Amino acid sequence: MGTLYLVRHGQASFGAADYDQLSELGSKQSERLGQYWRERGITFDAVLTGTLRRHAQTWAGIAQGAGYANAVQALAGLNEYDSEAVIATIHPHPLQKPDTPELYRHHFRLLRDGLRQWMNGVVSPRGMPSYTDFLAGVTGALDHVRKNFDGNVLIVSSGGPIATAVGHVLGTTPETTIELNMRIRNSAVSEFTYTPKRHSLLSYNTLPHLDRPDLADWITYA
Repeated sequence: MGTLYLVRHGQASFGAADYDQLSELGSKQSERLGQYWRERGITFDAVLTGTLRRHAQTWAGIAQGAGYANAVQALAGLNEYDSEAVIATIHPHPLQKPDTPELYRHHFRLLRDGLRQWMNGVVSPRGMPSYTDFLAGVTGALDHVRKNFDGNVLIVSSGGPIATAVGHVLGTTPETTIELNMRIRNSAVSEFTYTPKRHSLLSYNTLPHLDRPDLADWITYA
């Protein structure tokens, strides 16, 4: 039996022109996770990431903190959905920059609604795969792990693919998967145990590397 660790990227640049870039805090979160694993002697037989910049930057921070030198396999099936495209299917007009609590809540209300419709096949966001194909990319990565490894494996991805993986393993509804997605924190760790036949959920959305009073303000969601 092996253990699959799924890590959401560190804090990115929400509200900026280019979201796909770790903030300074996001880099620190990632490096701290690597330090935590080094302190506990955790190593990996394989590392998989999505192909987005924030995935590569998060892995770089983890590797620096832990002293890892693993080769990385980048899979497009681990990439995040396009939240702007999802929102545009139900709100075609440009949104204000979410720089107030109310605008922030409005953004995520629209995102929840758009995701629900996409997952149920009601809308087709421009430039995005169907949800069936998105799910196939995520489950393909899980199948790859089961078929090729039996030790510790790390996946660095985003909230959408990780929540989708958890929802798939637990057999949740789209609505529950969306709520899992909305709750996952930056640099959070989820764990599956796995055998050649299946994955089983061991933990979800944990932050053991930030569980110190002096790091309480390092906990972020976007």
